Amino acid sequence: MMRIGQGYDVHRLTEGRELWLGGIRIDHTLGLDGHSDADVAIHALCDAMLGSLALGDIGKHFPDTDPRYKGIDSKRLLREVARLLSERGWRVGNADLTIMAQRPKLAPHIERMRVVLAGCVGISTDCISVKATTTERLGFEGREEGISAMAVVLIEPIA
Repeated sequence: MMRIGQGYDVHRLTEGRELWLGGIRIDHTLGLDGHSDADVAIHALCDAMLGSLALGDIGKHFPDTDPRYKGIDSKRLLREVARLLSERGWRVGNADLTIMAQRPKLAPHIERMRVVLAGCVGISTDCISVKATTTERLGFEGREEGISAMAVVLIEPIA
């Protein structure tokens, strides 16, 4: 038996914040605004994993009204979601993420993102794909107002 989940997240770009994507810090003039470190890639992946077992979304498990999560490293959230799946007898078989951002260029960072994300989830890097695309200057991503990410996961029972 297998199950599928999908996730989506978006955050506004703002001055005075670090840019965290896929679990790594990327040098950029703007960062993502949010209660946590606002890593849209990890948040989308968490939502996909939670959705695969109908466990709600990241906001249900880590509400932005809870001061414990203020400024939290999203890798901690991802490891917790992986633990929730594991205690229910499931693991991620593979994950596929797409990050939409006009700038900065993400291609130089993708392999490092894959290594970090795979480590948090407990899978090999060949089971996680990270892709980046611009929106050809269309929409809020194209105007550099924000960054969004989508994720799809396939989970399978732990053998």
